[in-house]
Order: sequence, then structure tokens, then C-alpha cells
Amino acid sequence: MTGDRPSWAPESIDLDRPNAARIYDYLLGGAANFEQDRVFAEKLLEVMPLARSAARLNRAFLRRAVRFCVESGIRQFVDVGSGIPTAGNVHEIAQAVDPAVRVLYVDNEPIAVTHSELLLNDSPHAAAMRGDLTDPDPVLASPLIDWSQPVAVLMVAVLHFIPDSAAPYDAVAKYVSAMAPGSFLVLSHGVENPSLAGRDEVERLYRQSSNPGVRRTPDDITRFFSGLDFVEPGLVWTPEWRPESPEDVGAHPESSLVFAGVARKP
Repeated sequence: MTGDRPSWAPESIDLDRPNAARIYDYLLGGAANFEQDRVFAEKLLEVMPLARSAARLNRAFLRRAVRFCVESGIRQFVDVGSGIPTAGNVHEIAQAVDPAVRVLYVDNEPIAVTHSELLLNDSPHAAAMRGDLTDPDPVLASPLIDWSQPVAVLMVAVLHFIPDSAAPYDAVAKYVSAMAPGSFLVLSHGVENPSLAGRDEVERLYRQSSNPGVRRTPDDITRFFSGLDFVEPGLVWTPEWRPESPEDVGAHPESSLVFAGVARKP
């Protein structure tokens, strides 16, 4: 596949192995993905048809959460594990309310960073950097963010790709410790569901990718919010978090597969 490498794809990436950010991009209808990602995504949809709608519901949660944070006075955002830019990015949502809002995108996937940099060429208050959620220090050192002032830290659909062996709870706690009072943590995470059809097959598929998934229970996910106060309605299925209309929730919110919550640092 190396002969098909587009000019914008960094040489450091492995195009022959599916990647979670690029799979997610495909599920959302984006174009920054490759054949192996698309093949993987179609196999995923065969065993779990809900995957595409779950991705879109998760993205919709992100948009609502960003608007909530801006309306609550937040004027700087750190999107950790931001993925590949698609319509309705954090800076587009936030800066529609206040053009001076600052946004730092962080991802360890080179294509996500490359696309973000291209997208942000003309945006003086937004930037992208390559970094890892489990290594907070470089992110906390970014000159774009003033950690003495309230900030919203977003970790949306990323932690379920980080195993406990990489100490994600410690990493999240370090971000929370750096946040000023009045800051928010915005988080979503796939939920362990033993009765979910296709569950074992999905796990097998992801073991073949560069981002094997991690199973966590609602209690496990709640632990990431330690020391913070949940904003109503707490930790819920993505469509249940402050929906714009009752119809947005539907009869089976659990079909979204993902729990989401926003919490404030007191």
C-alpha cells in the first residue's frame, strides 16, 4: 500500500494496519482514511451495525458539551485524543459563540495532527500538537493554554483504547490537578455490555488494529471523574446528555453503546 500513500500522509504511519482515529473518521463519513481502515469498518458494521450511529451520537454529544462549556464561561479547550477533523470541530462550535476562544487539539495519530494543522492554518486561536493522553506534561506545557484560568478538557471516545497498564487514571488525575477551579472534564467511553450481540467478534477485530479496545463498566468510567462534581444529568448514554429534543434520545438510548458525562472542578 505504500505506493498509494498520499502526499499529506506522514512516512511514519503504517497504512497497512487499521487505526481507531481513521476508522472513526470513516464511520462519520470523513475522507482521511485508507483501504485497510474502510475494510475494518465494514467488517465492524457487519457484526455490530450500531457502530456507525454510535459514532454519530458520540459526535453529537461532543457538540452539545462544547456549547454547554462555552455558555458556562469557558474560553479555552484542550481536546485530547481529538482524532481526524470532521464537520463540527471544537473550535468551529466554540468560536461561533466567541471568536477569541482558544482550542488545543492533541492526538498521537500523525494523520490526525497533519489534517488538524492544515485545517487550522488560518485560525490564530487554535493549534494542534502530537501528544499522548498518558503523557500529560507536554500538553500542560503548551503556551496556548493558561491553566490558571478555567479550561474544558475533552477526552471523548479515547480512553476505551487505553489499557489500565498505561495508567490512564493517573493521567486523567494529572490533567484534573492542573485544571483551575471552574474547569470542566468532558468524557465519553464505551461501556462493557456482556449481552451485546457481536461483542466478542468486535474485540477480536480490534485486536488486529493498532488500537485494541478496553472493556470498562460504568463504575470504572465514573472513577475518571474523581474529585469532580457531575453536571446534570450525570453519567448517561450519549443521547441522554442534555438532548436538544426528547426525540433525540429515542426508545433505546443504550444502542449508542457509549456513556458520557461532564463534570466541574469545584
